[in-house]
Amino acid sequence: MTGTETLDQIAEQIRSGELDGARRALDSIEPDEENRDELFYYTGLLKEREYDHEGALHSFEAAIEQNPEHLQAIFRAAYVCDKGGDDETAIELYERCTGKTPAPVHAMVNLAILYEDQGMLREAEALLQHVLSEHPNHARARRLLKSVDGSYTMVYDERTQREREKRDAVLDTPISDFELSVRSRNCLRQMNIRTLGDLLRTTEAELLSYKNFGETSLNEIKAMLTQRGLRLGQTLQPVAQPATPQLTSLPPGSSPHINRPVTELELSVRSRKALQRLGVTTLGELAMRSEPELLAIKNFGQTSLTEIKRQLETFGLTLRDSE
Repeated sequence: MTGTETLDQIAEQIRSGELDGARRALDSIEPDEENRDELFYYTGLLKEREYDHEGALHSFEAAIEQNPEHLQAIFRAAYVCDKGGDDETAIELYERCTGKTPAPVHAMVNLAILYEDQGMLREAEALLQHVLSEHPNHARARRLLKSVDGSYTMVYDERTQREREKRDAVLDTPISDFELSVRSRNCLRQMNIRTLGDLLRTTEAELLSYKNFGETSLNEIKAMLTQRGLRLGQTLQPVAQPATPQLTSLPPGSSPHINRPVTELELSVRSRKALQRLGVTTLGELAMRSEPELLAIKNFGQTSLTEIKRQLETFGLTLRDSE
């Protein structure tokens, strides 16, 4: 009996629920460089059937470490993470599966579901359309595609409402919540500037024109705003055109690209999720953001920043300079 036949028998035992027999067969095989990845993989399958999901994931990861191209181990690891609620890792692993040719159909469908959950509707739609182009009668993919189509309007409305509520909450933040000197706070109070929104509707000239308000207080306030990716006079621009004041500082010829969706950028899952949290949907909106503002997002680091800057450069755009 060959090693392959033994592994096939183990796979059949696991499928049929003969877990004790599968465990004994696995223990009887001597590991070597040629079979080590497969032994880890089948051990993971066994543990998964035993509902030891942590142990299963550990075994699948060991199989992938031995053989980074082990497609079945990558998929099972993605599936375990998916069911365990670790969406980010599941997406990364499913994407590795769908990057193969031909891509496994079950991986594309599962990834589409996660994409829809994350609001990445264009990506979900593209995957499901690809599945249906190869398998027109795939009932699950067809149902999911209808769900994605119905989600476009709903997600847009919900996102718009959330962004409005979030913006209003920020603008209503009392000035007293910020660390400012007594002189600055007193001057702002006497000018009837009570909230962050009031401050963002005020210009440098207006502040400096007030009695006892000098450059020291101005620089203190500007530094506080810069840390939050904000600036004086920011909300004086029309709401419908927030990017207009900054477009003149962008490279010549860049304006035709400002309305392109950020989904056209080749970004990692981490970077895409960060932009979703920020509510950025177009390249123009992204170019309006500064480096400190992006780095302030949870789980957004220097690697993601470098990636976004490099992608913007392909369209002749750059991030806004920090003031």
